[in-house]
Amino acid sequence: MQSTNEKLDKLKRILIDIESAVLGFSGGVDSSFLLRVAHDVLGDKLLAVTANSETYPAEELAEARDIARTVGAQHVVIDTHELDNPCFAANPPDRCYYCKHELFDELRKIADARGLKHVLDATNLDDVADFRPGRRAAAELAVRSPLKEAGLTKTEIRKYSAYLGLPTWNKPAAACLSSRFPYGAQITREGLSQVGRAETVLRGLGFGQLRVRHHDRIARIEVEPGDFQQLLDPQQRLRVVEALRELGYSYVTLDLAGYRTGSMNEVLDLA
Repeated sequence: MQSTNEKLDKLKRILIDIESAVLGFSGGVDSSFLLRVAHDVLGDKLLAVTANSETYPAEELAEARDIARTVGAQHVVIDTHELDNPCFAANPPDRCYYCKHELFDELRKIADARGLKHVLDATNLDDVADFRPGRRAAAELAVRSPLKEAGLTKTEIRKYSAYLGLPTWNKPAAACLSSRFPYGAQITREGLSQVGRAETVLRGLGFGQLRVRHHDRIARIEVEPGDFQQLLDPQQRLRVVEALRELGYSYVTLDLAGYRTGSMNEVLDLA
């Protein structure tokens, strides 16, 4: 089995072989780590591109700008319009395919226009075991995943991010706001705004890793089980209920299974 040092060396060799690239950069743990290492290896032959849309929280965009500036990498922001695609807005189980296909297609156009050889994403080895329809779009458009190719896991990426001094080393896992909607429920700008503001409320109250799942008039809150007591403190509980009702939710619930990635996929397993 490869050690983490060997994997990091392998990642650098992969990037040397890539020579030049556009990186889809979200500002999350994985893409920030890849940006730092790729910038060290490729310098001005790397361009980071962040897609801005209604599905992307505004604070995440601000953080992505800050990280790219700190690393010193070239960085541009483009607008994408997933909700204009009825196949995406209808929210089928392969919703992410349509989003990623639009994004990767735009990144490919940018790469071609600037004479950069490859398009990169920040998929890691752990992602292979998850339900990721976007991987089909990556395969169709020849997108490379250097972290996965190097065999790097999320734990290893966090470890090396801390070593490199990246502020994202302990950043909570993030996902686009569309993942808060049950499959088959129409994704709307109003709904995205509502769930985004609900999560901002909870983060403002000190919760880190969390999701607010949007079930029409029901807000299903997922936090780490260790945070249950904090959420259920009488005064805290009332603050949360009142704030989310002001946002338009009639019922505010706590999911006793706690936070987990991809909880909306659990119905697919049942099917």
